[in-house]
Amino acid sequence: MRGARWLLLVAIAAILGGVGVTYRASKKALRASAPATPQPLPAGLSASAANWHAENSAAGRRVWSLDASDYRQTKDSSRVDLKGVKLKLFNKTGTAYDLIQSAEASLTTNDNRFYSDGDVEIILGEPAAGEPKHTLVSIKSSGISLDPDTGKADTARPATFVFQNGEGKATGGSYDPGSRELVMKSDVELNWKARRPNAKPVKIEAGSLIYREADSVILLQPWGRLTRGETVVEGQDGIVHLQEVEEEGGEKKTVLRQALAKMAHGIAVYPNRKVRYAADDLTVDFDADGVAQTIKGRANAQLTSDSESAETAVKADSVDLFFSTDDDESVLERVLATGNAVVTSKPLPVQGRPLSETHVLSAQSLEMKMRAGGKEIDNVVTHSPGTLDFLPNLPSQRRRTLTGNDMVIVYGPQNRIASFRATNAKTQTTPTADEQKRNRKLALTSSREITARFDPKTSRLAAMEQTGDFTYDEGDRHARAVKATLDSDTDVILLQDSARMWDDTGSTWAPQIRLDQRTGDFTADGGVKSSRLPDKDPKKNSDMLSGDEPIQAQARKMMSANRNRAISYVGDAVMSQGANRILADVIDLDRDKRTLVANGNVTTDLWDQPKDGPPKPGEKKAPPANPVRTVAHAPHLVYTDGDRLAVYTGGVSLGRGGLWVKSRELRAYLADSGDSRLDKAFADGAVEIVDASPAGPRTGTGEHSEYYAAEAKVILRGSKARIVDSAGSTSEGLELTYFPNDDRLLVNGAASDPVKSRIVQKRKSAP
Repeated sequence: MRGARWLLLVAIAAILGGVGVTYRASKKALRASAPATPQPLPAGLSASAANWHAENSAAGRRVWSLDASDYRQTKDSSRVDLKGVKLKLFNKTGTAYDLIQSAEASLTTNDNRFYSDGDVEIILGEPAAGEPKHTLVSIKSSGISLDPDTGKADTARPATFVFQNGEGKATGGSYDPGSRELVMKSDVELNWKARRPNAKPVKIEAGSLIYREADSVILLQPWGRLTRGETVVEGQDGIVHLQEVEEEGGEKKTVLRQALAKMAHGIAVYPNRKVRYAADDLTVDFDADGVAQTIKGRANAQLTSDSESAETAVKADSVDLFFSTDDDESVLERVLATGNAVVTSKPLPVQGRPLSETHVLSAQSLEMKMRAGGKEIDNVVTHSPGTLDFLPNLPSQRRRTLTGNDMVIVYGPQNRIASFRATNAKTQTTPTADEQKRNRKLALTSSREITARFDPKTSRLAAMEQTGDFTYDEGDRHARAVKATLDSDTDVILLQDSARMWDDTGSTWAPQIRLDQRTGDFTADGGVKSSRLPDKDPKKNSDMLSGDEPIQAQARKMMSANRNRAISYVGDAVMSQGANRILADVIDLDRDKRTLVANGNVTTDLWDQPKDGPPKPGEKKAPPANPVRTVAHAPHLVYTDGDRLAVYTGGVSLGRGGLWVKSRELRAYLADSGDSRLDKAFADGAVEIVDASPAGPRTGTGEHSEYYAAEAKVILRGSKARIVDSAGSTSEGLELTYFPNDDRLLVNGAASDPVKSRIVQKRKSAP
């Protein structure tokens, strides 16, 4: 007998055992060997017999034999009643038979109907000699009817059965020997034992069941459910494919190989973890022990894995799950999702740990590989362009979106993201509500490659590196570099190799720039160059080089704060605008306070255009005056734009035209015109003046001096104020006023300190 014959139990018992054989046997027995009537029949009977026996042989072998403890036929009726019925149906070799037993049965000859209202038991494959080698298939039911012409059998009552692989039950059943199709009408339940000891059985439940023996197929309608341990698969219009396998000892067994269902869903429960899956069309492939090897979902396919710390969901047009077998359990190894695939990893609240962002990965095709044991994700790879979204779960978290090709996400313990990489990448970061109040804008980046590292405890982004043509744009702030690294803890971006930043106030170039995204402050290192546009409102310009042209600067290091409102240049700093320059070890600009501070080896080199004088007689317009250069050297300089005052300290040297002034401190006032034109300069402390006049050099000393550019006037003050010309003539007084351009000198004294003069006549040359 075939191993799948367990599903024919009700059919064979009802049809072959009860109806057809008994009916034909009765007719032949009545004709060929009617039982003797030793005494008159009871009223109403036309025939009766005790311990009645009939059999049939063909081609020298027994086909069947029928025994009944009581045989009765009613007068004027086509019905024959049998009691203690035993029917044996022999196989072709006569070595085994199917045994059908019933306490009572009836046969009606006018409509060819055989019926047993009581219990019927069917045993398949009983050996003709000796004991059976394994558990035989047996079926128990009642209310069985049979059409002997077609062999179709039917019952509406509950039936139970035992077979080599297990046992089952159903309510109502029918069997058609022509099509070899068995129908279990309702409340179907099969308990399928595993091949190996201690392996988990499979339970099959359905609204109704159709078994097609010729195709080794079971149809579960309108719904069906397969349960193995803590794994359950349920759906509509289920199809189960069977296969006969041969064991090592030669014994043949029928095993489950595949289950298909529509609108299906399943669940597998493990310690601290639950896996759910669903699809409009679901296919499950089993090994010979009923352990799932693959699960394939088509149309609206999804997989959800719940752990103590996260919920991971996979959705796609198609999802394939691949399993290995470990200790009689299906172990998930790999997930392949294609067609609008989305993987969502949502963190669950864990006491003592802040909630991280929800991660959503989407692509047309992606593959997920599991760690050993199948409980945790090892990595996810996209086989098409993908998008990774970080969705905030706390007000302090930003929404981030990463797009790129060839994405690889590596996971750590408890399904937390450990690292990420992709090519042709772009990112988009949305500021928090609080950051938007502080004027933070949407930040966009791009690069040829991107890698990211995440905090293993929280799955929060820790660091991100982008290489190859990196770009950054946030509102009017922009950056470019070969490489960029983001430190998420400090929210600082490090730009490396040909780094450049710019906004509507200017640009900065450097080998390396560190940008603080929270404040907009940045530091540039390694040889910096910058270009800054003048303020649109000239009154807000805060440096000595104010004008219409961009201000160029360079230094070893540059620090910018308050969105370029406060700037420091450190190390060989140079600022220039046109021909004007400021040089120092350090230059600090504060555009809000409107100050410039320079320290260490300070040099200011300024050119101003003097006002044009009146035209000469006969000229309509005076020719333009020549520009005048003013150079100052000092250790320190402080310039305040409010009073247009530059204060040099620490030992100052100032040169203008042929005039040089040295002092401990010097205050230079720039003209109110808004440019760098010198208006006046006051020097204090050990003042020395040198005038390299064509008429001959003059030197002056004093404690205080004043220079007025418009009048070309120098004033020296102090008890020892003195001017000495090239001939040696000396003038001393409390105040000396000198006009270098026309060689005039005015000397003022006091009663206690009279003017002193010593004039040396120049010798005439010998004739």
